[in-house]
Amino acid sequence: MASRGLPLSATRFFSSRRVQVATLAAFIFAAVTLITRLPGWPLIDDRAFDYLSTIGAQPLPENGPIIVAIDEPSLAEINVQWPWPRSLHARLISALRAAGARVIGLDIIFSEPSTSSEDEALAQSLGPDVVLAGDETLVTSDQADQFIRVMPLQMFSDRLALVGIASVNLHRDGVLRAMPAYDDSFAAMIATAAGIETELPEPGGLIQTFGGARTYPTVSYYQALDPENFLPPGIFKNRMVIVGLSLQNAPSIDKGGADAFPTSYTVHTGKLVAGAEVQATILDNLRMRSWIAEASGTMKQLLLIAAVIVAAVFVSKGTGWRTIIVGAAAMVLLFTGSYLILRFGRVFASPMAPSLAFIGVAAAQATLDYAEERKNRRQITRAFSQYLAPALVEQLARDPSRLRLGGERRQLSILFCDVRGFTTISELLKDDPEQLTMLINRLLTPLSDIVLSYGGTIDKYIGDCLMAFWNAPLDDPDHAVHSVSAALDMLVSMETLNSDLRREAEAAGRTYYPLRIGIGINTGECVVGNMGSSSRFDYSALGDAVNLAARLEGASKAYGVPLLIGEATAHAVQEHFVVFELDRIGVKGKSEQSVVFTVVGEECRQSLPLHRDFLQAKYGGDTATKKALAPMLIEQVPRLTTYYADSIANSEIDP
Repeated sequence: MASRGLPLSATRFFSSRRVQVATLAAFIFAAVTLITRLPGWPLIDDRAFDYLSTIGAQPLPENGPIIVAIDEPSLAEINVQWPWPRSLHARLISALRAAGARVIGLDIIFSEPSTSSEDEALAQSLGPDVVLAGDETLVTSDQADQFIRVMPLQMFSDRLALVGIASVNLHRDGVLRAMPAYDDSFAAMIATAAGIETELPEPGGLIQTFGGARTYPTVSYYQALDPENFLPPGIFKNRMVIVGLSLQNAPSIDKGGADAFPTSYTVHTGKLVAGAEVQATILDNLRMRSWIAEASGTMKQLLLIAAVIVAAVFVSKGTGWRTIIVGAAAMVLLFTGSYLILRFGRVFASPMAPSLAFIGVAAAQATLDYAEERKNRRQITRAFSQYLAPALVEQLARDPSRLRLGGERRQLSILFCDVRGFTTISELLKDDPEQLTMLINRLLTPLSDIVLSYGGTIDKYIGDCLMAFWNAPLDDPDHAVHSVSAALDMLVSMETLNSDLRREAEAAGRTYYPLRIGIGINTGECVVGNMGSSSRFDYSALGDAVNLAARLEGASKAYGVPLLIGEATAHAVQEHFVVFELDRIGVKGKSEQSVVFTVVGEECRQSLPLHRDFLQAKYGGDTATKKALAPMLIEQVPRLTTYYADSIANSEIDP
């Protein structure tokens, strides 16, 4: 009732697969959106950036900076305790300037005075072609957070040397990926000193690395002090030079190191990159505009929505083993697309959230479909296990599409089997219901097993009568042959059963009641499906062909044969069995008569022409011919003795 639940239209709406998939997609979208807001999710996106930004190493830009490394060989060669005298740095500046260096950046902070002579020596060497390093530190206290800048001594900046903040910002996992947010960063000031216009990246800009440690051309500090003797001519000509700590053997992540940082390329090498090389990389990002912008929040949401929609469309018609293949292909496409956007568009749109959303929709719907399939298989197994052989039930359960419930027209072969004289036996055993029940079960069990063994469907049991049909719910092109084969085996099984019953009755001193059956088979179009009420139904067949099959079973007794088949069945099996036409009978509700046949042994095939002559005489009312042919046919086809004898007797009675 509408007052107690949803209207039928609403129920159908919510049971629609499209609505179910859309609801699931909306849920997955919301879930992934919440997941991406968890504190740990950015680390996943950051790791994706590390790999995508380093696939296919970008070539080192031409005319980039050269690193003058304060490394182990220099420490050994100079043999002076660090920090070195500032006059030594003054010598280096003079030597580099004389060698044609365009700009000299000292990634060393001179914020504390040393001796006046050393400070003066360094100050005398400075000029607008020199950039000194400063530092910015966040100091946290209970009262407030404060940024404090540590700058070189005023006497150095008074000599027109530029000052740049060399501080870098590490991501939460300690990896250096972010471009400096300072207008006066160390790399930006080097570019300014070199006359190169630069553009400050938007907040969140990411560094494009060009390789691991020692990717940039590097010379030792002691070599740069005397380039004429230690270095190739013109190595510093019109080049930007960055001086700083750069250990010869790049320290590993687990050991750490002075002024060394993990970068995106560290995922491949496990090595830290010296601060001087980091500054060189930032400088090239600025001058080549090769930094990578992070996708906006709107773009991320659009990509997430697109992934959910595509996944929903993909699974809207069903899931299966192809879901795995398409899911893997979607992952490849998402990562490939993200890589192409990063490489050619210089924008990082992480594929992780869209991939999670796509796989989430596909996996969730596949799981629901699998659960629904299991449910349907259980329902099919329960519904058909009493009708079909286990092998056929399993076929239906594996492929429910082969089953169309609710009624359909199909060409069937229908079999009715009934026990002759069972009313008399029931009356005799009315005081022994247990024996009667046992007898029924002993009878129907082998008959049912034979039907199932030939792929038949058991429709119902009506007391001592069994109804079965072939070619539904599964297709059976040879349904007529299988139905007749089952009938013949059923007749043979009765001989075995009667032999057992006789032996048991004699051993127990009981009366032996022999069992005989009559079978009728007909082939024709029927309506087959679940018949009954909404709460209780059976898989059954209806139609004129069913009625005729039942009529044939009853008529078989009159013709003295255990098996009577219809005309369509006879035509379908005549190449497999020897069929004899017996008569034409009237069927209630039809003006035309139906031709009926029986099946005889192969040894009777040679008698078929003689039987046809007998049949022609029977239809023509030629009693003399029938009487002449009957003895020969009774001798050749003994199983039709009753039929031939009755035909003659009936003709003598008829006027």
